[in-house]
Amino acid sequence: MKTLTTLLFTLIFSVFANAQDVLPNLQLENLEGKTIALQDISKDGQLIVVSLWATWCVPCKNELDAIGEVYADWMDETNVKLYAISVDDSRTVKRVKPLVSGKGWEFEVLLDTNGDLKRLLNAPTVPVTLIVKDNKILFRHSGYAPGSEEELYEKIKEFSK
Repeated sequence: MKTLTTLLFTLIFSVFANAQDVLPNLQLENLEGKTIALQDISKDGQLIVVSLWATWCVPCKNELDAIGEVYADWMDETNVKLYAISVDDSRTVKRVKPLVSGKGWEFEVLLDTNGDLKRLLNAPTVPVTLIVKDNKILFRHSGYAPGSEEELYEKIKEFSK
């Protein structure tokens, strides 16, 4: 019985682990209302950073502010592209566009108002930051502390080689 339980646990764990190894095939809208297929943002060897965030999440905004200050340099040096995906629901999504505009963030912002991506990535809290290449998740980090963006950049440089 113990062997059967262990086998079942291993099988379930591997299914969930494999599900998190690739960027889900979802359609999200950008701030202009255009539909973007997630599978299309990370193809042809393009290295991308996906940051799940919300307007009510102070660490999320702090992380995106910190990245926003160095994002142009990151793009010049590594050709990385950032997609900040808001998980604000229908009650708070109206705050996203004014916040992004006020912050002057230069990266692409997408909306996950139903929480589908958050659910598929098994991300119970935000911020969650991913590095993705050819739809494969290469790096995953939850939470934010000042300086985390430096660790993220080191990983970006490592994966862009």
